[in-house]
Amino acid sequence: MTISIKRVVTGVDDSGQSIAYEDAPLQPVELAIMPGVQMFQVWGTEGPLRSPLSDPKPDNATFFPGPGGTRFGLFRLPPEQDAGSSEPADGAADLDSQVAEAEAKVPGLLGAFEPDAPGMHQTKTVDYVIVVEGDLWVELDNGKEVHLPPGSCVVQNGARHGWRNHGNVPATLAYVILDVQQPA
Repeated sequence: MTISIKRVVTGVDDSGQSIAYEDAPLQPVELAIMPGVQMFQVWGTEGPLRSPLSDPKPDNATFFPGPGGTRFGLFRLPPEQDAGSSEPADGAADLDSQVAEAEAKVPGLLGAFEPDAPGMHQTKTVDYVIVVEGDLWVELDNGKEVHLPPGSCVVQNGARHGWRNHGNVPATLAYVILDVQQPA
């Protein structure tokens, strides 16, 4: 079951008037390798931000932002008992096609995940996350989990983590991913 997400993008036209460049439904990205997960890539930027923008366009060429970039979106995770197995039914060839599909639709996403620890990943970003529906848990090192009921806000400071839905209904989180400078 999908949720309805609408993207409204405002900007400034040539005469200096504020306008809506876009007011339309946003379709989810779904991947065979992540059954039941829906991703809504709302917006992305690269480099320094400018405002106001004339004729704005999202830059989501890669899932994670490049230097000075940002990403804004939503993830919808099914309950773990509904997610199914990520193991391909038809062996390595099916896995290869699933990985290729993921790389085509959300370049760079799978590369962040640890092959021996499903769902666990660590990025060189600061992420702002809010749980908007359902219950989630963020798993940290040593299996430590923190419960995140709706309204929970997480500031994810580059820590190794994984998102878990131990509940009975889908859970949705909204996120903003910010590229950060790494210590020298």
